Amino acid sequence: MKKHSVVIVDDHLLFAQSLQGLVNAFDEFEVLYHVKNGSELIKKLLESENVPDIILLDINMPVMNGFETMEWIKDNRPSIQVLALSMDDHEETIIKMLRLGAKGYLLKDIHPEIFYKALNEVISNGIYYSERVATTLLNSLHGDDKDTKNGKPLKDTEMTFLKLACTEMTYKEIAQEMCLSPKTIDGYRESLFKHFKVKSRIGLVLYAIRNNMVNSK
Repeated sequence: MKKHSVVIVDDHLLFAQSLQGLVNAFDEFEVLYHVKNGSELIKKLLESENVPDIILLDINMPVMNGFETMEWIKDNRPSIQVLALSMDDHEETIIKMLRLGAKGYLLKDIHPEIFYKALNEVISNGIYYSERVATTLLNSLHGDDKDTKNGKPLKDTEMTFLKLACTEMTYKEIAQEMCLSPKTIDGYRESLFKHFKVKSRIGLVLYAIRNNMVNSK
């Protein structure tokens, strides 16, 4: 049986070694190599003819971090599926990695069974999100109205809010940018949550990206 190849990009040696052992313990997967940052990864990808199926990408790394690396992968090796790894579960960080093209976002303390499921789902479905965002992702795929609200186009202010919500800006900063009160911004948020059948800002971002309502960068 041909195994799916995995590359680990993480500057924490002990964690990377542990992760490598875990991946290699799965019958369907094997680690090609481990590098410490995005710069080393790019060098390997350019020099080697072996293109990995999956890259496990840490976010906080020296020299070239996960955001910069993800952007390069998206522009130069888009066929590779990337699962982001982090101890950071902040909404803004998750949103940024999703917009840059990551196919999943995993916390480093993930259970091995869930990790195995993530690897398999990325291979079979091209996407995986942990319980943190899985429900909102599924909800965001319901319906085919890309930019309408109950059959009507979104208002200009709603589209502006949606685009800003897909950045790392806080709701307070969005209110300042749009010269509106926080209460009005809350109203836009709840209205779009209800319409697009999502339960969080991450779900809203996933819906917008999947339906090409905003640029993915």
